[in-house]
Amino acid sequence: MRNLLKVKDVLAVPGKKISVSDYNPSYKGILNGKGDGVKLLQENVEQLIELQAKLYSDNRYSVLLIFQAMDAAGKDGTIKHVMSGLNPQGCEVYSFKAPSTNELEHDYMWRTNKCMPQRGRFGIFNRSYYEEVLVVKVHPEFLLAQNLPDIKSVDDVDNNFWENRYRQINDLEKHLVENGTIVLKFFLNVSKEEQKERFLERIDDPSKNWKFSSSDVKERGYWDDYMKAYGDMLTATSTKHAPWYVIPADRKWYMRYAVSNIIIHRLKELNLNYPKLPAAEKAKLKEAKEMLMGEK
Repeated sequence: MRNLLKVKDVLAVPGKKISVSDYNPSYKGILNGKGDGVKLLQENVEQLIELQAKLYSDNRYSVLLIFQAMDAAGKDGTIKHVMSGLNPQGCEVYSFKAPSTNELEHDYMWRTNKCMPQRGRFGIFNRSYYEEVLVVKVHPEFLLAQNLPDIKSVDDVDNNFWENRYRQINDLEKHLVENGTIVLKFFLNVSKEEQKERFLERIDDPSKNWKFSSSDVKERGYWDDYMKAYGDMLTATSTKHAPWYVIPADRKWYMRYAVSNIIIHRLKELNLNYPKLPAAEKAKLKEAKEMLMGEK
């Protein structure tokens, strides 16, 4: 595999103060263009197919992929193109929308904890528990529906509340990693200008009208608040055991290549192998082959 991605260019360095403005949404590394990106992605997809088979047969690790982004950044398309060749039996995708009444009767991680991947499998979260320190941080009034003991009004939500949530998330991910789940987190970083173009395309193209909601434009009005929330999240929750990758999203072909590359290199670090049969079992394979070959 040709590695044309410099991970340091997209890594949210753990322990460092992060601002979304530190990253260029149009960055394309040293790739020549879309044709190069599409070709490299296909090569990576083929490798992922083999690595998935090893992940399943090795049966020591699971992989959790988390995608967070502003609307129209390309989460759905990235998941579709990067994971297109995987065996559906070993890969589950969950898309987390606004919590239901039942979900609000539990702690905010309950609905995602139910969906954690089994050993040997991929779990993909399209949005996740990170919504609780992103959209909920921009709209703290949403917390009132959670009936939290010490939150009676928005005035009760202070910096300490958010620091506690960051800590809770870090504790969860450390627990997952220590028990064999590889956590890979991708913030698909689209620019405000590119988001506008994609919104207009959804409005003008009848086949894409269904993707658009008037609430998308309303949320766009909180852009600066969201960028601040993302920066705070990246700073607080990009850790050595579960780092964030800030993926340039203005060029979809580069975004998809970058995500696939990071997944592949992390899986290769696990030194996954197919199980080796004991000598006695190998002897049985030889006997079975002889019997099959002796059939008339």
